[in-house]
Amino acid sequence: MRAVRIHAWGEPPVLDEIDEPVRGDGEVLVEVQAAALAHLDLTVASGEFGMRPPLPYTGGVEGSGVVLAADDLAPGTQVMLRGGGLGLIRGGTWQERVSVPRKAVTVLDPPLPADVAATFFVPTTTAAVVLGDVARLQPGERLAVAGASGAVGAAVCQLARLAGAEVTGLVGSPERLAGLPAGVPGVVLGEAPAEWATQRPFDVVVDTLGGEDLIGRTRWVRAGGRAVVIGYVAGTRSTLDLPNWLLADVALLPVNMIRHERRARELAAGLIGRLASGELSVAVEPVPAEAAADALDRLDRGQVRGRPVLKF
Repeated sequence: MRAVRIHAWGEPPVLDEIDEPVRGDGEVLVEVQAAALAHLDLTVASGEFGMRPPLPYTGGVEGSGVVLAADDLAPGTQVMLRGGGLGLIRGGTWQERVSVPRKAVTVLDPPLPADVAATFFVPTTTAAVVLGDVARLQPGERLAVAGASGAVGAAVCQLARLAGAEVTGLVGSPERLAGLPAGVPGVVLGEAPAEWATQRPFDVVVDTLGGEDLIGRTRWVRAGGRAVVIGYVAGTRSTLDLPNWLLADVALLPVNMIRHERRARELAAGLIGRLASGELSVAVEPVPAEAAADALDRLDRGQVRGRPVLKF
């Protein structure tokens, strides 16, 4: 069968022919219908992460498929694959079939399109944790989302609007305005009104970008408001001037989704229902397995729209 594997740290993956998996005791054998390409996959493949599977290894920390054999699940059951060391300490989802620990399997009820099933968990559960548990967003509050056309940012926008907030989406370039969820007004970051720094029109900023401009974006938030930091695709460092930060009186709140993993799984069932009903959506980009290396490169350079998904 075919699998997309990493043969050397920091090198592009290769499409290989490998042996069929053998189901271990208590494991679930799954036909993979869609396998996500995630930023965590890039991190592991760099060789600089704390977890380094033996080379060569099959990547893929997330995916979806149907059960072929299991102790407690009927063949044909649709499942999401995540956890259990997939793509971290054992072969992941970038293969046509995979045998996984039972704890890495979540039954999807109601069912979802395979591409969505493989990719929804991180953006939607992160957004739900950010808004409900960290920002504690209230109906009627004014929210700005930096990086609103990305997977997590778009999910934050959608869930915030459903919660009754007034949402503004901030994107890095004019062409990314088209990637904003329906009904969300957009502003290009380089064209944000200068008066925002004095008017401070937002109650909350959710920032998926990070970088040196992060603190500047917190100045758009009213005194007593919140700035929630999710990511750092624009850079890993930002300089904080303590006297001015204290004067501004804006809480800077980090989001550690490793710590919130249990909460994310609790929220997933409700989010699956919203996705199935069409109330919530996740943008995806199907990628043939032969184009995995190119898709990962574009993901690394921030040039994908939605979440890329491998199809075998």
